[in-house]
Amino acid sequence: MRVLIVTVAGLSTRFSQSIGRSCLKCIYHEKDITESLLYRILKGSPQADKFVIVGGFLFEELKEAIDSKFGEFQDKILLVKNEKYDLYGSGYSLYMGLLTIKNMEFDEVVFAEGDLWVDAEDYTRVWDCRRDVITCSREPVLASKSVAFYYDRNYHIHYIFDTSHSLLEIGEPFRGIFNSGQIWKFVSRERVLRIMDSLAEKEWEETNLKFVQGYFEGIDREGYELIEFKKWINCNTVDDFLKIENEEN
Repeated sequence: MRVLIVTVAGLSTRFSQSIGRSCLKCIYHEKDITESLLYRILKGSPQADKFVIVGGFLFEELKEAIDSKFGEFQDKILLVKNEKYDLYGSGYSLYMGLLTIKNMEFDEVVFAEGDLWVDAEDYTRVWDCRRDVITCSREPVLASKSVAFYYDRNYHIHYIFDTSHSLLEIGEPFRGIFNSGQIWKFVSRERVLRIMDSLAEKEWEETNLKFVQGYFEGIDREGYELIEFKKWINCNTVDDFLKIENEEN
């Protein structure tokens, strides 16, 4: 079984400020729900047998939209509520998603943050790859908006992110730094479950990078695929969202 986990529980603060009202950006659209980020990523994932969507902020609005407007995906969707979305970081939403499938016989998991748009061809490459996948974009690495990763002198991977969007810091020599595409694939069920069990409850309260870092820790560079997204938009504001139409045309 192939599973897509999408986390959309966050407060959408910057997006809401950009349009002047509280808004759940994963279902925001100008004309039709099919324009929304969530609809696009589900539509682009026909390979998945299950869609695990973890919500929190404006959860009832999310549920109503899924129930009434996501009919073609209904038989695949498992909607999960993160009750602690306003207390904990993004790691807890990922934990809720993984917990939902923990007792299922899944073969691989694609995990995508729910505020992204990615070129369909590149996204398909993630699904088609039979190995673990790390993604990056061509965007510059900026502390104000980037989830970044770098290779140390031994080509081991390290993720860095500043929740205050202020500064990024690397305290050692490094061989390269990249803007993460914020989509990953995990093809080892055993490793997924082992890393889940190894993380303390407090660690799940932080960012989802705790799990991601733990999963890829110790995997040699030859052991996973690095896929570069040529077209990628992290929709922090409505202006970011409106760029999608130009990229698709």
